[in-house]
Amino acid sequence: MLTSWRRFADHHARLIEAALLLLLYVATSRQYASGGPGWGPGLLIATAACLSLLWRRGHPRAVVAVTAVCAGVSGALGYPIGPLLLLPVIVALYELTVRTPQKTARAHCLAVIALVVLAALLSDRNDQPWTDKTIPTAFWIAMPVVQGSAVRARRAYLNAVRTRADHAERTREEEARHRVAEERVRIARELHDVVAHHMALAHAQAGTAAHLTRTGTRPEQAEKILSDLTDNTASALRELEATVGLLRRPDDPDDSLEPAPGLGRLPELVSAFASAGLEVVVTVDGEERPLSPGVDLTAFRIVQEALTNVAKHAGARTAQVRLAYTHDRLTLTVSDDGGATAPPPAPGGRFGLIGMRERARSAGGRLQAGHRPGGGFAVTAELPIRS
Repeated sequence: MLTSWRRFADHHARLIEAALLLLLYVATSRQYASGGPGWGPGLLIATAACLSLLWRRGHPRAVVAVTAVCAGVSGALGYPIGPLLLLPVIVALYELTVRTPQKTARAHCLAVIALVVLAALLSDRNDQPWTDKTIPTAFWIAMPVVQGSAVRARRAYLNAVRTRADHAERTREEEARHRVAEERVRIARELHDVVAHHMALAHAQAGTAAHLTRTGTRPEQAEKILSDLTDNTASALRELEATVGLLRRPDDPDDSLEPAPGLGRLPELVSAFASAGLEVVVTVDGEERPLSPGVDLTAFRIVQEALTNVAKHAGARTAQVRLAYTHDRLTLTVSDDGGATAPPPAPGGRFGLIGMRERARSAGGRLQAGHRPGGGFAVTAELPIRS
């Protein structure tokens, strides 16, 4: 029943408002018949006051002024001041309160009380006791301001709650998109490191084996390189499958096909590059300290990518890896002396340094890379021991 009435009111708002104003006019007109100079003047005053309410939404201040003057004139003419006579003022003040600042509503309320009460007190035609002209009149005039302030505060509260809910929803969606973008970058970086490293090794090993086969020198070394090439490609497939497997198990990322690599696999990495013709010398300064899993993986990937870049771009035969441990930081440096002739850059090489810097930042560290004054290239990363 209530829902049907609300639906009807929404579809016939003008009809409902006209009916309410008509009832208001009838009730106010009857008040003028209960005393004073007669029905005629009171009917004109009630008509003027009620008609002005048609513009209460667009011009609330002017409507309050008109209804207040009508009420004041009524008191001055000797009509008894009561709630029915004050109905147009009550409606106008309520509309003013919900549409204007509180200071404006209070100022108009005090002005209306002063006007109506003074007009009634100064009239020698109104035989009401002074207490009936003051206290009840002030109460009925102040009531719509109090009620309107409560409604205004309630609307402001609901709007604030709605605004916070909308902001939280937008923030949640933006955070979700941000997390998705970060995950895509992380997976792309991991795939790049895995594929670029193993492909560079495979390219170098295949080239060396082909050279040895053509020249017919050291066939046993060519056979060993081909064997290492097989192991390298198998390792590449395993790491690639483990990385792609993270996409298939988003709720259980730790359940990978093999443990994440770390500096513990550095000898294996050095051996792989040796088979590709790049000699890697590793030096350790300070006491080795256990790294957190994330930092351990970051350090290994930076060394792996830096050595891969040496093999692809530097044309050098040797490279140096230096690990310097302090009580809270690990500084790793991968450098080379350059070569007489450097091979042409391999496709996709522009992502190597970007990926290393992203890895260092994600672990809470920083990375610097650039040409050395005496020739060659150096990559230096400072990483926290525990991230």
